Amino acid sequence: MAATVQTRIRRSNTIKRSPMDLYDYWRDLSNLPELMPYLERVIMSDTTRSRWYARTPGGQSIEWNARITEDEPGRVIAWESEEDADMASSGSVRFSPAPGDKGTEVVVDMNYDPPGGALGDMVSKLLGENPAQVLTEGLRRFKRRMEAGEIPTIESQPRGTCGKGR
Repeated sequence: MAATVQTRIRRSNTIKRSPMDLYDYWRDLSNLPELMPYLERVIMSDTTRSRWYARTPGGQSIEWNARITEDEPGRVIAWESEEDADMASSGSVRFSPAPGDKGTEVVVDMNYDPPGGALGDMVSKLLGENPAQVLTEGLRRFKRRMEAGEIPTIESQPRGTCGKGR
């Protein structure tokens, strides 16, 4: 049996919305692929169990089952993957009022065993898919979705010619 490599990531962001608004969006797990592009889809099996489908930086498909272990509306959602997961993980997302009535502090604390162990973790980072950066960008996307109602992107926009051919 190969040794596991436990990786812990903790990131936070302040979002100008109520804790309940943010909780409601996050609690609908089918929304998460919009925030974390490596996720292909998340399907709820029942109120606490879900099936996750993702793609590694090398293009490998992975999937796992997870269950919600703590669920306090407007405050916290915690989870852990079930046995035999392609990617064992656990963690929580907490929603608390930010000081000075500035919105909500969202804190994601995540532990996971990267697919492929230490080698898989190293390859992922070499390919520019540092999990800490991916989570940071996911929280930025969450902020933009919740504050602006959309996630601005330049994908599928035509390229300008910088005045050539005029």
